[in-house]
Amino acid sequence: MNQSVVLMGVSGCGKSTVGKLLSARTGAEFFDGDDFHPEQNVRKMTSGIPLNDEDRRGWLETLCNLLNNHDEPIIIACSALKQNYRDILASGHITPRFVYLEGTKELLQERANARANQEDHFMPTTLLDSQLDTLEQPGLDALTISIEDSPEQITETILAS
Repeated sequence: MNQSVVLMGVSGCGKSTVGKLLSARTGAEFFDGDDFHPEQNVRKMTSGIPLNDEDRRGWLETLCNLLNNHDEPIIIACSALKQNYRDILASGHITPRFVYLEGTKELLQERANARANQEDHFMPTTLLDSQLDTLEQPGLDALTISIEDSPEQITETILAS
């Protein structure tokens, strides 16, 4: 892998799962963007309140700095729902490759419900609609992969393209 990767998409699309697999295959370090949210963002999401652009700005700038402070390619799982969010992530001297993990609302809801009781995840399933409403589908600037494929197949597709 010769370029840093941002795995993007709404909650439940498999960003973290694919990121860990991609990291294991390439040796690139994986970072879950959720780990970099400030406490006030986590509290807001845990309460079922969607983040706004202002809430996300500092978080996205932190992730941009993370990209730019690594000499070797890294992998970041980050929703990157809007084009201007992706622009912030790519605003440093490192331009990451965006990989959009795309799925139907039904499949995303099914996955979100399956992990709703996991203690390590603070995103309530009620925020899925908000994320889908906010999502600006990327154009040709991102590799788009269906989440109907297995995480292993998705990883292979990323590595082959």
